[in-house]
Amino acid sequence: MTETLISYKEALQAVLEQAYDYGEERVLLKDACGRILAENIYADRDFPPFNRATKDGIAIRYEAFQGGRKDFEIESVVPAGEPLTALREADHCVEIMTGAVVPMDTDTVVMYEEVDIEHQVATLRSTPIKGQNIHRRGSDLKKGDILITENSLITPAEIGILASVGCELVLVRKLPKVAIISTGNELVEVGEIPLPHQIRKSNAHTLYAALKNECITPLLLHVYDDVDMIRQKLQYAIEEMDVLLLSGGVSKGKYDFIPGIMKDLGVEKIFHRVLQQPGKPFWFGTRKESNTRVFSFPGNPVSTFVNYHLYFKSWLKRSMGVRTEDLWVVLEEAVEMKGDLTRFIQVKTYWDQGCLKARLVHGNGSGDLTGLARTDGFICLEPREEGYKPGTAVRFIPTRILN
Repeated sequence: MTETLISYKEALQAVLEQAYDYGEERVLLKDACGRILAENIYADRDFPPFNRATKDGIAIRYEAFQGGRKDFEIESVVPAGEPLTALREADHCVEIMTGAVVPMDTDTVVMYEEVDIEHQVATLRSTPIKGQNIHRRGSDLKKGDILITENSLITPAEIGILASVGCELVLVRKLPKVAIISTGNELVEVGEIPLPHQIRKSNAHTLYAALKNECITPLLLHVYDDVDMIRQKLQYAIEEMDVLLLSGGVSKGKYDFIPGIMKDLGVEKIFHRVLQQPGKPFWFGTRKESNTRVFSFPGNPVSTFVNYHLYFKSWLKRSMGVRTEDLWVVLEEAVEMKGDLTRFIQVKTYWDQGCLKARLVHGNGSGDLTGLARTDGFICLEPREEGYKPGTAVRFIPTRILN
């Protein structure tokens, strides 16, 4: 029986419909970077929490200057970290350091560069503006204001904010348990010298590194082309893990056992084979009893790589509650289109007068692993009768952080 292939858009929608909320957990602040925040973070006090000097200099009462005074006797020195003090005499001043609490009864800070100090008297050399060089209490945010919204990615910037409001433990979205399973007799360990008919495992390590970028430490498994061994390891993984990422074993060859074994293990096939290039033999299914999602990618390196970014990363973001927007680039050169496949083409991006442009990376098909090192991502070209002309804006799926 001939299987009906579905379009890329249909396949992506089917995958996204299987998104799942894995709950929440609290992690130490030092471990929160890269995670997805599971609650709003509110200011526990005004920001800044006091009138803060933004320059080293002297703090004066502006009324004294308005009254004609230019010479101010220095009462004291106020460093950062000292409690609130008060000016004892209205026509005096205090020396103040950046970050210090501005004393009561002062309202203006004059930089050292604008004063002369001699015998504990500061003389103004310029005309100050009332309120200058003071970061007013609550001028950034008020107590109770939202600092970070739920479902935000926690970056180093958010870490600093979380620390400032005392979040030693941070509530984040719980990540799924993921197993990476490579298949094939031709694969040997990275440290081995492969025979002429063998290759080193690369897909598994590529996926492992990609998952580590998502703060997921996956289980690594390998199975040889033996039905009983595959069934045994897959049964264990399906029972114990939330997600399986497989590489290889889903094409039409005699040793592509994965689809049949999945059926035997109670995994419901949602689709097999997508109208796309590369990555056409992609198989996706779920097992309701164990709540397991199975992404079974073709074994070619580029096919595995593109399908990971197209499907798994999109599924993970939806599961984590992260909103995404399409990215676009402008084609540098023309691309001809034939047939009914959605094409994902490797590109190198660059900025040109504020516009992100894409230059095609020409490789030797889906088995050309080395081309990925020159690739910033994939452009998505939907099938159509006419080709894509230079200057056309097309959707872009990044695979690395753009500079």
